[in-house]
Amino acid sequence: MMLIGPTLGRYFAARFARTVLGVFVTVFALVYTLDFVELLRRAGETQGASTGLMAQLSLYRTPAVAEGVLPFAVLFGSMAALLQLSRKLELVVARAAGISAWQFLQPGVFVALALGALAVGVYNPVSAMLKQRSTEIEAKIFAKATKAGSGKDLWIRQRGSDGEAILRAETAIEGSTTLAGVSVFTFDEAGKFAEQLVAARATLHDGYWELSDVRVLTPDAPPESFDTYLIASNLDPGQVRQRFTPPESVPFWQLPTTIARTERAGLDATRYRLQYDVLWARPVLFVAMVIVAATVSLRFFRFGGVGKLVLGGVAAGFALYVIRQVMEGLGASGLVAAPVAAWFPAVVGSLLGTLTLLYQEDG
Repeated sequence: MMLIGPTLGRYFAARFARTVLGVFVTVFALVYTLDFVELLRRAGETQGASTGLMAQLSLYRTPAVAEGVLPFAVLFGSMAALLQLSRKLELVVARAAGISAWQFLQPGVFVALALGALAVGVYNPVSAMLKQRSTEIEAKIFAKATKAGSGKDLWIRQRGSDGEAILRAETAIEGSTTLAGVSVFTFDEAGKFAEQLVAARATLHDGYWELSDVRVLTPDAPPESFDTYLIASNLDPGQVRQRFTPPESVPFWQLPTTIARTERAGLDATRYRLQYDVLWARPVLFVAMVIVAATVSLRFFRFGGVGKLVLGGVAAGFALYVIRQVMEGLGASGLVAAPVAAWFPAVVGSLLGTLTLLYQEDG
């Protein structure tokens, strides 16, 4: 297969890049606006929750959410680029000049690979870092204002040298062993309730929890306040850190270290391995989206039926999304090997799209 000319290739590549980035920026702005409005609603009369801080917090949260729509931005952006080229008869002229569909798809594939590499190597680490920062800010602002019993609280049960304890936290700081908005219910060795501790923050160290800004409530004594308070714990900090740090919050470049540290601690690193493979497969998934877009966007406008083909492209993208979610779920549960679960949607999407294009172009 011959390569497309450099001038025409740059022109097509620029069209693909503009439309894909345009779709992504539009979705990013929409997500940011909705999240900002929701944060303003949550802030209400919360002390310290200014409009400027909420705007900053939403800006930190949005990249991680928008990362999930990157494949669809590539799909819809590629469809838009090809439909525009077809509507303006530029594809007709290209075909008349002897350029096949495989040749004018080369710039789109190159753009998809480049965007995939940037998404994995640059965008993912930045979004993960900002997500962790947003969690810290949320913990400081909303932990005390969040109503208990919302169903989103974190619960931990442990046994220490002083007896059992049950911890409830409003928020966990991702990538750490720190909880915010903490209530601790302690019981003596006989199982009788001893005291309740209400703390702004709690950090797990080896063998104990360190609580900050603590108020101690006991049945037979008036409340007392302490700057710090320690309670014994038998929990492993590595296990707690893994529980409160989802794989999506670990930057790509830190995943190998996280996997190795998790396995050295004797813990299951399947979720982190799956996330690592999913990120490696992302450029190929973007290529699959370009090929799928081509299967529904190369029909000439004068032949009609373009609307049905576009709906078919949307359906194909949704099907790939469902397959990806199912495979990742199977991979996270250990029923399917992580590399298979990560690469299956990208490889199958590319092969099916190529097969469809071969049928359309070559009969």
